[in-house]
Amino acid sequence: MPPTPSLTVRHRDGIHFERDGDPLPRVVADARSAVGEINVVSHAHADHTFRTAPETVVCSSETAAIAEARTGRGFEFVEEVPGIELVPAGHVVGSRAALIDHQEPDGSARRYCYTGDFSVRDRCHLEGFDPHAVDADVLVMETTYGLPDYRFPSQDDLQAEIRDWLRERDDRPLFLFGYSLGRAQKLQWLAREACPDREVLVSESVRDVNRAIAEATDGDLEFLGRPYDSLRGLRDEIVIVPTNQARADWLERAVEREGGLKAGFSGWAVDTSFRYRGNYDETFALTDHCDFDELVATVRAIDPDVVYTHHGFDEAFADVLETEFGYRARPLKRDQTTLEEFC
Repeated sequence: MPPTPSLTVRHRDGIHFERDGDPLPRVVADARSAVGEINVVSHAHADHTFRTAPETVVCSSETAAIAEARTGRGFEFVEEVPGIELVPAGHVVGSRAALIDHQEPDGSARRYCYTGDFSVRDRCHLEGFDPHAVDADVLVMETTYGLPDYRFPSQDDLQAEIRDWLRERDDRPLFLFGYSLGRAQKLQWLAREACPDREVLVSESVRDVNRAIAEATDGDLEFLGRPYDSLRGLRDEIVIVPTNQARADWLERAVEREGGLKAGFSGWAVDTSFRYRGNYDETFALTDHCDFDELVATVRAIDPDVVYTHHGFDEAFADVLETEFGYRARPLKRDQTTLEEFC
């Protein structure tokens, strides 16, 4: 059995990679306020970015621009530092996994891979995370959909189904619900592919993300949804709204008044309760995360000595890795440090 890594991993405020006896963690990833010698932000979703940023953050230029657009707070950032390599994570625009090189006490080198939120699927405008290109001894991975219940249709079939649904309902307004960063851009992309002549309307929060992406990519990636001033007098428009507004009273009234249909987009859509929670007319398992089989395939492609799981069904997935595939795997609970704490 390979030796236990000397760099310990904690789930505190973010994920901490620590050396015993050092006053600061070597690396802190996706914290809200905690800082280390090196501070990584994997992507610009609110639960992964700083409230008050440290002096310098390691992240992509797209993540920095989107985070500033969403919060109004800018920060200094770099995309490269010695011992840290950022690679595309395939979650949202600008998302990155971090490869962390660490020198062991015996002089050997060990590499840690922190995935952040990730997806291996190529979809719409985004390329997926490539686990075959990653060489790591320790894998720290998110496992949002880490149960066998969560197996999604192929991406080509799923996108074709969404496009067909949009085309076949061209006589009434459609209200599509997805996160302002991530799902909303893919919905705009699919709407333009399916219905190029229909107007796409978006909320202000979606518009702000669209602008940040366009600026960060020098216009190479643009989304042309127009912010709506009013949702009255709609005919066949496609309206893209943040998921957290799905059951808002004002939105429900607008859908009823305009004779619209609501569609929800999430990996949770494989569970029929998702439709009722959002009061949706239709749901699709469009997600920015891996399904269960893709999580397993990621581990097998990287083939690390140790796997730490966190978020979602972390305990169940770690158990599958140990009992079915023989990996040393443990769920990374808050304030847990080493594998041995679970023995």
